Amino acid sequence: MYCIETEDLQYRFSNEQQVLKGINLRVPENSIYGFLGPNGAGKTTTLRLLLGLLRNQAGTIHLFGKSFDKYRIEILRNTGSLIETPSHYGHLTAVENLRILQKVYRCDSKRIAEVLEIVGLSDTGNKKSGRFSLGMKQRLGIAVAILHQPELLILDEPTNGLDPNGIIEMRELLKKLNKESGMTILISSHLLSEIEKLVSHLGIIHKGSLLFQGKLEELHQKQKQSAITFFDTSNNIRVTEIMRAEGQDPSHQNGRISVPTIDKSTLAVLNRKLVMEGIDVFQIHTHRTDLESIFMDLVQN
Repeated sequence: MYCIETEDLQYRFSNEQQVLKGINLRVPENSIYGFLGPNGAGKTTTLRLLLGLLRNQAGTIHLFGKSFDKYRIEILRNTGSLIETPSHYGHLTAVENLRILQKVYRCDSKRIAEVLEIVGLSDTGNKKSGRFSLGMKQRLGIAVAILHQPELLILDEPTNGLDPNGIIEMRELLKKLNKESGMTILISSHLLSEIEKLVSHLGIIHKGSLLFQGKLEELHQKQKQSAITFFDTSNNIRVTEIMRAEGQDPSHQNGRISVPTIDKSTLAVLNRKLVMEGIDVFQIHTHRTDLESIFMDLVQN
């Protein structure tokens, strides 16, 4: 079951270039879905369409299995969001800010203390939110977004501008919300190094097109498939013959033999054969393309 499902979602601003080109999002229930792409790729536009902040021009949007067009109010009551910068009254405390929203959402007043505890702001007392650090303001924004206990949380680059410690705190907070509340989280970012530590599923968007979508493990599988093992030996010609006899497909790069990455047991067998042939094996090195490189390959092609 998908919490979010879009079909052929398209969008353009007036007569400018098309921003979204047939986006088919599939966000599973109870997942943390990373929506990844360079700045200007179409992430924020997509999120705004999911929340009804932009009028849908083409394609369909379903949240919780229901059409957004038909069940807009019901869907939004069950959705929390933080798009771009958090909104709050700087002259009010965290509690006072939440008290206003608590009346709007008509939820139990006990919920204010609960969410402040969840986001780590329960000890801010009479401190005005305008004097909060950026990380504290982001956490207050999350508190506002989850005040009414939504099943879905949509966040647009929530770690922008945070220091390393703030990023770690935000990551742990989102994991906690997902694990303890079963909340589905859709989070956009342009940093794979940040996203891969958090998400279970991933979508990569570039120039309005979805280039990859699936479990994070599937992207890691691409990483394994792109890995190469290098052999530095005293007799590359004979090594090539032995490898071909063993069903490998070796090639020569900068005086070394390279083969698509092989498993450890096969590697041990090959190494043993080379040594038995009297060939000196100076080095065996496996180079794995990191996920950032795979991401860059996807968005640069």
